[in-house]
Amino acid sequence: MSETRNYWQIYASDNPPNSFVEIIKNYAPKLSIKYLPQLLWHRGIKDTQKLAGFLDPKQYQPTNPFEFGIEINKAIERIIDAKNNQEKIAIWGDFDADGITSTSVLWDGLGDFFQKNHQLTYYIPNRFTESHGLNIPGIEQLAKKNYSLIITCDTGSTNIAEIEYANNQGIDIIVTDHHTLPPQRPPLLAIINPRYLSPSHPLYNLSGVGVAYKLIEALYLTHPEIPKLPLKELLDLVAIGLIADLVQLTEESRYLAQIGIEKLSTQLHKTTRPGVAKLLELCKKTGDRPTDISFGIGPRINAVSRIIGDASFCVELLTSRDPQNCQKLAIETELANSRRKSLQKEVVRDVTQKLTKLDLSTTNVIVLTDPQWPVGVLGLVAGQIAQEYNRPTILLTEETEAVKNSEEPLLARGSARSFGQIDLYQLVKNQEHLLHRFGGHPFAAGLSLPVENIPIFTDAINQLLGQTLGTTVNQTSTIEVDLIVTVSELGRDLFQELKLLEPCGMGNPVPKLLVQNCRFSNVWHRNQKDLNGKKVQYIKTDFEIWDESGEEGFPGVWWGHYKDEIPEEKCDALVELDFNAYKKRYEVRLIAVQPSLQNTQLKTSNLVDWIWDWRNSQRIGNLEEIRINSQKDFILLKECPTSWNDLRVWFRRAINQQKKLAIAYSQPPIVPPTDIWQQLLGISKYLSRTAKPVTRYQLLKKLGIGDTTLKLGFQVLQYLCFNVKYKDQAFYITQNQIKNQKSETQSQIIGKFLAAISEEQFRQKYFCEVPLKTIEAIAAQTILEDTTISIPF
Repeated sequence: MSETRNYWQIYASDNPPNSFVEIIKNYAPKLSIKYLPQLLWHRGIKDTQKLAGFLDPKQYQPTNPFEFGIEINKAIERIIDAKNNQEKIAIWGDFDADGITSTSVLWDGLGDFFQKNHQLTYYIPNRFTESHGLNIPGIEQLAKKNYSLIITCDTGSTNIAEIEYANNQGIDIIVTDHHTLPPQRPPLLAIINPRYLSPSHPLYNLSGVGVAYKLIEALYLTHPEIPKLPLKELLDLVAIGLIADLVQLTEESRYLAQIGIEKLSTQLHKTTRPGVAKLLELCKKTGDRPTDISFGIGPRINAVSRIIGDASFCVELLTSRDPQNCQKLAIETELANSRRKSLQKEVVRDVTQKLTKLDLSTTNVIVLTDPQWPVGVLGLVAGQIAQEYNRPTILLTEETEAVKNSEEPLLARGSARSFGQIDLYQLVKNQEHLLHRFGGHPFAAGLSLPVENIPIFTDAINQLLGQTLGTTVNQTSTIEVDLIVTVSELGRDLFQELKLLEPCGMGNPVPKLLVQNCRFSNVWHRNQKDLNGKKVQYIKTDFEIWDESGEEGFPGVWWGHYKDEIPEEKCDALVELDFNAYKKRYEVRLIAVQPSLQNTQLKTSNLVDWIWDWRNSQRIGNLEEIRINSQKDFILLKECPTSWNDLRVWFRRAINQQKKLAIAYSQPPIVPPTDIWQQLLGISKYLSRTAKPVTRYQLLKKLGIGDTTLKLGFQVLQYLCFNVKYKDQAFYITQNQIKNQKSETQSQIIGKFLAAISEEQFRQKYFCEVPLKTIEAIAAQTILEDTTISIPF
């Protein structure tokens, strides 16, 4: 176990108006509604017009797939041309659950337009030998078999070189994806990616399977006379991919997940997909809960590529109508998942041991490597370690000499997982020059790099995050508590009320329930067993939780933990309420446990309305009003910070002055770093010719950079034989006639200045987008650490 410390963070929420409460009670008249209105209100779901669609998918207005615009029109036109010309089409997917379900949706959806296994095929890369995305050898294979169109799903947006190669082979590319976009549109026929839409667009948060489904929906709407398979038959696959991929389940994503779960819940008694039904049976789920996917079907599909490498048979598992074949494939999937659990446990043990030799007080990003670690489980372990140690985590496995290509350097491959709101993708991307390959999104990424670059990569990424935060990552973690409940409240009524929030996920998490001053009994743990009866090195601890509210305990489980980790004395427990369909009982999943809150609770209710969020707001346009008010009620922060230390200074200033804090900054315009360098160089040449002075403020404002970056700029100028002198509160810049001829070093030192600008812009973007809740949490931690400070409001 780590030595990190968790604080419960209980946000006071304004009580919703009675009219809002009545709407929810009318929606569920048979339930005893007690907590749901406050939960919805606190999560920002206040619009009564959208509330109906949130709670009931039948009240939601689905988004037209042609919102993707000209790109989806071009894709439909090309697909129909291929049908009319009897061309051969390949679906290029990915090996995770989102990629497998995306491929399955296109396989079934296009199956009414093209003859499967003759005109239509699919290609799933091998996780061990090919990694994510398009690759040239695979495209070459398809070209030799006369495939003239490739439709990707859940991948392909940034594969520029591979797309150009396909073009040269006479193969058109249609990309359906949801990952990060390249700076310029790829040279392809069509790209359908919600990242091109506004973040507020209903389609923006779709995963790969959601985008694939929208393409099929558009195809069906355009040519309704062709398909025989009803569109709704694809929805269970859509729900599996959406929930397994951990995208934000809002707007269209939530709607598709809701109706998809309704379809999935019918598979056990009205089977249309025997493979899906068998997976539900093996994981002892019924399919009517999102957790049946996130803890059941999803991990099993993901386990195949993690353990075997080749996950292409999973498409057959999800789409075949042959019960015997599906049973065989489902059992193979189940055994892979059991093996995954054992390997994950072993790697966690190894990582934990390595962490004992690491100074966490000076570590912002955990980077560890071992040649024995199986690459397939590193993402899972990295996520587990990141959450336990409150730090972004990168785990790598090294190639051995036996597989070394004499012409290439030894590579390390692995996975990265973020923590909190830290944009891991941007952090790693800033070290792109040290990498071999890299891809992902802000919370998860995959990467490979030369083994010899690991030390410098580790130092660089730790330094960058340290500069972003302004300090070493805090070893305390703040967990937001949704409700404080008693043991007697746990059960059917509360479960049914909270179930109205489902499907839960990113942006709408499963409610965290705090049980105070409780105790545990009947605590025991055991190893799990696979289908062959073999023990799996994966622990589950069962228990009963008690408090003073009743005379009965309530059952629960703590996955991946031993009974010795359950305290014997009274404590506080953070849990999630669940229904175990296999045991047909309500139970809790233990999330965390620690000594009683009576001495350690972080009381933050007084922080409500203390920090006002005016970032990127039109409100700051009225400068006169702001100037007047800032002298009275609050302190105005107009300069965008670049570290948490910057903000902590303002937190303390507001508290000491008994004022509220209005954060009213906006992100400065993003100017390419090379343009800023050329601007600084031009200013310096002008000042050198004219002998005019320039103030620090003038330079900072003109260049849009901070003091630290400006100092680096001065270092570059001095290397280029400029003299920078400070006199009478101004800088004087002159230039010597002798030029420095060390071009390689010159390029390196200019590169450091450019990197500093990029880092500063990244930090400004982070502080303009970081959620207010995170800012309030850091403010609360600051107050807790400053024992002499109390909140005066």
